[in-house]
Amino acid sequence: MLRFGLFGTGHWAAQTHAAALDAHPQAQLAGVWGRDPAKARALAQRHGVPAFDDVDALLDAVDAVAVALPPDVQADIAVRAATAGRHLLLDKPLALATADADRVVTAAAQAGVASVVFFTGRFHPNVAAFLASAAAVGGWHGAQVTMFASIFQPESPYGGSAWRREHGGLWDIGPHALSVILPVLGRVTRVAAMDGPRDAVHLLLDHAGGATSTVSLSLDAPPEAMRNEVLFHGENGVQRVPARDGSPVTALGVALDQLVEEVDNGTRDHHCDVRFGREVVAVLDAAGTARAEGRTVSLPG
Repeated sequence: MLRFGLFGTGHWAAQTHAAALDAHPQAQLAGVWGRDPAKARALAQRHGVPAFDDVDALLDAVDAVAVALPPDVQADIAVRAATAGRHLLLDKPLALATADADRVVTAAAQAGVASVVFFTGRFHPNVAAFLASAAAVGGWHGAQVTMFASIFQPESPYGGSAWRREHGGLWDIGPHALSVILPVLGRVTRVAAMDGPRDAVHLLLDHAGGATSTVSLSLDAPPEAMRNEVLFHGENGVQRVPARDGSPVTALGVALDQLVEEVDNGTRDHHCDVRFGREVVAVLDAAGTARAEGRTVSLPG
């Protein structure tokens, strides 16, 4: 049984992380920490576990951490947790800067801890199976990704998220886009970017194998224009990534399964570990530079 400390008290922490930890047969929710102590106490009480006011005190009480915090806060918690020898279940994006993602990767490697970054779609079995098949077939010339969300509607639990308001779709849903195209098309070598209406951003990506992909993202699309579509095109025609089959709680349960297996087996080669999380951050970081400076940005090999 792996004892987890939950860091975060917002909607995603409460409705996905806490629920998945409670339901998992090999995980135990052992405590909660949050930036708002009152919310931490309320969430902890709901699950019958203690709330912690001190990060290190919770780290001392657990074997692993589940983090559902803004990315810049997550990166610091992840470094402290890894340094303390705690395994990592993190959220996307890993950080808001490549340098901070590098700190997490270094800390995890030095401590030898297992890590999984929860790119939600990668843990839905039907999506994972599609991507594995597409990567095996090969022959893809590129991908077209459109992810238009609308989080500022009254029913959205994310409209008040300060980091999403500041960093927009590039950093919030951009990781989801990259998490499904990178396994099929390979690493990104060059990035160009252009802004659109309502804080939309459009990316043009070159991949190491010669493919080119386009990615269009928005958190403030008109409700009638909301869309989530990933298409691959190439020698075998056009194929669409299937819609996720199942809930985020179920997907996080799969991520927990895989993290527990990494811990039990001593392996440290998960396909969505902090190194992959860092690769995604590097692309997003380069896209930010491309937007700000109006130029194509190359990524080191």
